[in-house]
Amino acid sequence: MIRAAIAGALVALVAACAPAAAHPSDEKTVVIEVRNSHFSLAALDVKAGDTVRFVVHNLDPIDHEFILGDDDVHRRHAEGVERVHHGDVSGEVSVAPRMEVSTVYLFDSPGQLLFACHLPGHFQYGMSGVVTVR
Repeated sequence: MIRAAIAGALVALVAACAPAAAHPSDEKTVVIEVRNSHFSLAALDVKAGDTVRFVVHNLDPIDHEFILGDDDVHRRHAEGVERVHHGDVSGEVSVAPRMEVSTVYLFDSPGQLLFACHLPGHFQYGMSGVVTVR
C-alpha cells in the first residue's frame, strides 16, 4: 500500500515536470480586417508547427473570402472550380458583409503561402497577402 502511494506520487511528480503538450490554447490569433476590398495585413511570419486562428472582420458592404494555401489551392479558386461558400476547409472561409468569421490553420512546413480573395476582380484589385513559414 505504501509502495502504491509512493509510485502514485512519483508518477504525479514526473507528469508535473514534463513539458506541456500542445493545446488549443497554444494557438496564436491573428486579426485581419477587410476594408475597401483590401486586407489590413499584407505579410505574416510564422514558425513551422504554429497553429494560427485567423479572425477576419469584413467591414465592407460586400462579400469577401479568405483563402489560405499553396499555388494549387489558389489556382482552383481562381478558376472557379471550388464552391462559392467556404467554411468547411481549414484556411478557407467566406465573409459576409459586416460579419466576422474565423478559421484555424496549422503551418506544418517551411515555405510561403498566399492568402487571397478570389471573388471576381478582388484578387486583381490587390486583395492578397503572404505568410512566410520559417
